[in-house]
Amino acid sequence: MIRRRFLAAAAAVSTVLAVAPAVAQRPPPSGIVELEPPLATDSKGKVEVVEFFWYECPHCYALEPYLEAWIKTLPADVEFRRVPATFNERWMISARVFYTLEAMGLLDKLHRPLLDAIHKDRLRITDEKQLTEWLQGKGVDVAKFSATLKSFAVEGRLKRAMALVAGSKIDGVPALMVNGRYVIPAGIGGSEERMLAIASSIIDQQRKALAAATPAASPAAPAKKK
Repeated sequence: MIRRRFLAAAAAVSTVLAVAPAVAQRPPPSGIVELEPPLATDSKGKVEVVEFFWYECPHCYALEPYLEAWIKTLPADVEFRRVPATFNERWMISARVFYTLEAMGLLDKLHRPLLDAIHKDRLRITDEKQLTEWLQGKGVDVAKFSATLKSFAVEGRLKRAMALVAGSKIDGVPALMVNGRYVIPAGIGGSEERMLAIASSIIDQQRKALAAATPAASPAAPAKKK
């Protein structure tokens, strides 16, 4: 079951945020949520982009190939990370699996294959037997996975995800959040490409605002002659 997806007319989002630092705080276009005050980010000195998702969400799966290609185009001063949504107990199971794979250093290797298994092969991630068999097939140490699943490290990450989801005020996925301030809800723009284009515009604005707020390095003083 998927939470209500945000809806916004494509015409309403045809106007994007201006990129000049002087207008960085202007009201966002219709359909985009501006959080005030903004949420704290983990990427100091960079523009942070968060994708809120759920492993079983077909819309998140549809976005994934576009997202993977888009991530490769992001500048070095932009940090991307995924945060699993935690609306109910079923969603929490997916979130726990995500953070367990992350803690084991297996997320980059298994994130997309797990999505494919769920949406193409009908893997039920909430079925412990099915998930265990799938993990074994991928060469994962199941005993270690089970122990990590219940670890304090994973519990801590889950609590942080719950706080971030609550603070972002999202009620559907996939959703993007830029710099803890601008939330781009599901369905905006009418297509995956348009959603990411809107995100790119906001990222560009935030990068320029960040550059304007960063003091320029002072030129080195000339060496004294001995």
